Amino acid sequence: MISIPPLWWCRRLGATVFVLLLSSVMVETRADAVPITFPDSVQQGSMVIGRVPPGSQVTVAGHDLRVTGYGTVVFGVGRDASGRQTVSIITPDGRQQSAAVAITPRDWPIERIDGVPPRTVSPPPEIAARIAREQAAVSAERKRNDDRVGFAQTFVWPVEGRISGRFGNQRIYNGTPGSAHSGMDIAAAEGTPIKAPASGVITFADDLYLTGGTVLLDHGYGISSNFLHLSRIDVKVGDRVEQGDVIGAVGATGRATGPHLHWGMNWFDTRIDPLLVLERGR
Repeated sequence: MISIPPLWWCRRLGATVFVLLLSSVMVETRADAVPITFPDSVQQGSMVIGRVPPGSQVTVAGHDLRVTGYGTVVFGVGRDASGRQTVSIITPDGRQQSAAVAITPRDWPIERIDGVPPRTVSPPPEIAARIAREQAAVSAERKRNDDRVGFAQTFVWPVEGRISGRFGNQRIYNGTPGSAHSGMDIAAAEGTPIKAPASGVITFADDLYLTGGTVLLDHGYGISSNFLHLSRIDVKVGDRVEQGDVIGAVGATGRATGPHLHWGMNWFDTRIDPLLVLERGR
């Protein structure tokens, strides 16, 4: 004999199924309705993090950006960028959208640095050729677009100390004009441990003529950190490091007048300011 459930139980079961179905529709709708969010304006040298619907296609300055599973994208604004940076977006349903990020200009003071080894300022041809080869090797590693999200962490200082050189400032070495400073110098005692400011993988580690002990740490999605003038390198290519892991020690190798850490950051070949990245977490 088949037992027929009472009417009230069927109604309750039907209501439960309806609520479950409604919940799944609401979750799907919320995922599809993730708003496109970018800052209205950023300073020159900024790392820009935005949000788009997961599965979108995003393009900035000729780069097709990776999109995380939760819809985060990242790109860099260079020292000399101006005007507005346009972000082009095609959402998963095929809609074409765009976002404009205004770029705020900064002042770039002149820094005069004396006492630098002359052969690092005006190197002879054979040394100049070596420097070019070494810099090309480092630049090649900055083309990586790996799927890791260390860039989205709140970055921490690799060493504590006084800022002795700021990103973007025009430099004059021994009276000879040089290029703009590509990172941030932090004065610290020789041998001070250098810690990873965010997680990533080591893509370069070697002793170079101009930059001395040099380590490149890839944080994913085109964002990388470089650490120069190290007295000791404690990592090798391929090592995966977590935020806070020691990667080496402060030194004065290469073109340096005293012990300090040069910390630079890049979005592919675009230099960005580590200090602005640190300030994002405040």
